[in-house]
Amino acid sequence: MKRIPPSALVLGLAGLLPFLWGGATAVPLLLDYAPALPILPTLTGTALLAAYGTIILGFMAGVIWGFAARDGGPFMPAGLVLSVLPPLWIFFFSAQPDGTQLLALIAGFTGLLAIDHTCARRGLAPEWWMPLRLILTSVVVFCLAIGAAFAP
Repeated sequence: MKRIPPSALVLGLAGLLPFLWGGATAVPLLLDYAPALPILPTLTGTALLAAYGTIILGFMAGVIWGFAARDGGPFMPAGLVLSVLPPLWIFFFSAQPDGTQLLALIAGFTGLLAIDHTCARRGLAPEWWMPLRLILTSVVVFCLAIGAAFAP
């Protein structure tokens, strides 16, 4: 297995910051003790998790499109279809309460991880892809679960 490139690791971890902040501020007790920052209410808690999670799920699904296009063979049509399923999935939950959206995002990121695994097994992803995705998806799902547990 190749080492995760430092740039991919650093940027991937940086992308977790909104999830971590959203998970921390979804817990009422922790938000009460958060430093007084000039932030909008929509940039905290479950609202942040739902909004940012939706954006990132769509972004990561786009990577699957690239993997499928790289294949160019018999997997390509199925891969292209798989790449549009996560954004469509969360679209149908976008008008639901935050708690429902967060549960749908958990399912979406978990399903996307399975699609990533399929692409990696087919040799369409770099060797370091799945170790990075496992780290990032674990943290994302954990933060979304915290948000779902404390959703109003």
